[in-house]
Amino acid sequence: MSQNLAVCIGINRYDNLKPLDYARQDAEAVSSFFSKEAGFKDVYFLAEDAPPLKSDYGQPLQSRPTFGNLMRFLRVRFEQPFMEPSDNLWFFFAGHGRRERDQDYLLPLDADPGNVEETGIPVRYVAERLRKSGAENVILLLDACRNEGARDGQGVGLERQKGTVTVSSCSPAEFSYEISDLGHGAFTYGLLEGLKLHGEQNCATVERLDGYLQTRVPEICRMHGKPRQTPCTFAEPLSKRHFILLPSAALPEDLEPLKIEALQAEAIGDLALAEQLWWRINAVSPTDAQSREAIRRIAAKLERIAEHERHKKIEGDELDGGDEPLPEGHEDEDGDKKPTKPEKEGGAAEQGKEEEKHENKELGWRFSRRKVFAGIAATALLGNTGFYIYSRFMKSALPAVRTEMVSVQSVDTLGASLPADWQEVSYFTQYIDDRNAIDFSMVPAGEFSMGSPMGEDLRRDNEGPVFMRLRQFAMSRTAITQAQWRALVVAQPQAKRWALPIDPSSFKGDELPVETINWQQAWEFCARLSALTGLVCRLPSQAEWEYACRARTTTPFHFGPTLTSDLANYCGTGGAVCGTSFGKDVASLEYDGIAYENGSYALGPEGVFNGSTKPVRTYPQNRFGMFEMHGNVWEHCLDNWTARLADIPGDGSAYVGGRPDLHVLRGGSWSHNPAICRSAYRESISETNRGWEGRIGLRVVCEV
Repeated sequence: MSQNLAVCIGINRYDNLKPLDYARQDAEAVSSFFSKEAGFKDVYFLAEDAPPLKSDYGQPLQSRPTFGNLMRFLRVRFEQPFMEPSDNLWFFFAGHGRRERDQDYLLPLDADPGNVEETGIPVRYVAERLRKSGAENVILLLDACRNEGARDGQGVGLERQKGTVTVSSCSPAEFSYEISDLGHGAFTYGLLEGLKLHGEQNCATVERLDGYLQTRVPEICRMHGKPRQTPCTFAEPLSKRHFILLPSAALPEDLEPLKIEALQAEAIGDLALAEQLWWRINAVSPTDAQSREAIRRIAAKLERIAEHERHKKIEGDELDGGDEPLPEGHEDEDGDKKPTKPEKEGGAAEQGKEEEKHENKELGWRFSRRKVFAGIAATALLGNTGFYIYSRFMKSALPAVRTEMVSVQSVDTLGASLPADWQEVSYFTQYIDDRNAIDFSMVPAGEFSMGSPMGEDLRRDNEGPVFMRLRQFAMSRTAITQAQWRALVVAQPQAKRWALPIDPSSFKGDELPVETINWQQAWEFCARLSALTGLVCRLPSQAEWEYACRARTTTPFHFGPTLTSDLANYCGTGGAVCGTSFGKDVASLEYDGIAYENGSYALGPEGVFNGSTKPVRTYPQNRFGMFEMHGNVWEHCLDNWTARLADIPGDGSAYVGGRPDLHVLRGGSWSHNPAICRSAYRESISETNRGWEGRIGLRVVCEV
């Protein structure tokens, strides 16, 4: 099993800065949890009146968090490696922080606010010293934005540290609040809650802890009358979001993303990374046969490489176009024997290229052996069978477009059904593998008024309206399903920017929409779909989303002036939000400052509350052939967030100004009031936030 070590620092009384109320208490509570409940091997607690710290040799180290004491502690304790790569090293700081010249500083109790660069401790230096411990997983928990009940600053903790997971207590332009009723800061209170969770909703991984904090901390602030505070998590590299923080609480499925990443790393020849990942898996689950076999396999490969280097006679010799070098006469994973000498000018590399060209001609599409191996490995890992496409076809034209006549439902102001209308829909089908495909509707070019008119019931000020003119595009007729998601992760296991979980959803079912995903994961899905198909696939802009949702209607819903439970999946029993999230009750009458007491919209009827997602195509489609545009799950859009609809380009393309880490959601969900599921309703979310449990999915646009 991997070991955990922690450093916890809390400062209330400063020599030259305003005092804080609960920073020391926060650090002490986190320290107590680590040592008594989580069973950490060692926990160092530094505070004004904390006892001296034990030292491996010499005098004990002083725990009073002055500049000199903190710098000496970091220098002496972390001078030499003493931890294993699979171990975790936690660093918690509660106190003042500042940002000077684009660098984050933690302020010791004797810091001079007029000379931060010389009396503050750079977060970058802290991360560098901690990494000297030898632990590959360093976690910084920084609540360093405090002042007079608000822990203020300029986003301390948002500076990304190489090889480190950094969790900051608040987002840029926000403050970190202390809650007198709780005797803690909101961040620490939520952090301890999350770390203490057990069962399926535990926060044993970086990703789940991040999702919990981004939901729970704003809720704590709202409950205690404080403005919004949203923690941010940055992982460098991004694969660390899957790392397991608390091995004793980890679930078997937590190992799957790590295994896929390990197989990918091995397939592309990054044996050092692959070995690290397999050792981390082994540390969590020592009985895992696959990790033990992989560690032996990689050790054998490394030995072969070392042997080859010892016998290499020609400087710069490369074998098989960049795959890991092999000793002369040995076979690689494909069974291809490496020649002992070049057979013609250009050597083994040229011969390998000729062989690959021949294989490409035989198969009919272009692929690399490395990608095929990664796909086969991921397929074997997941226990799936059948034919999978591992890379894009050379031809990237759209599949054949077909048409069908669909029945379009609508209602009057009271929610009574009107006679069905028939509409011709053009669409094409894009296959992921031989069993999973995505249907795309061809959305015609057109003009529309985006947003809501001034008289629309329960409209918000950020809904425009503005005039838009859009080109033709294709959009998936349904939200992406869990079966489609899994198929693509297997078919395209190589990350473009971010790793993807194989099964992130809270409500399980092949035809249920994939959910509990953040914007980065939605973007990554589209990027991998592009790589698979050769088409340009991406998230829709919010203008495209609303245009496809309205389908040439101007009413609050494409069904008409109201909504009923026969037409969509939403909370129709009253309140703004219904249900629970990760074991917590999130039901509320208010949402974003507006009260929604009724479960009906306008003059329509009360509805029902199903409490979960429904399979795609459960409810009627609109005139463009789109299903479940209202409710079921929120859907990620490509745009950066802006409160002014007038900022969005008039051609319907995505807005790229504003904050690049904050993006748009559309459509509402199964847990939201029908007014929040309107065509014009706009919401924002951090790109690393998965949202409340089971509520956020995606739909894909294909450029035509």
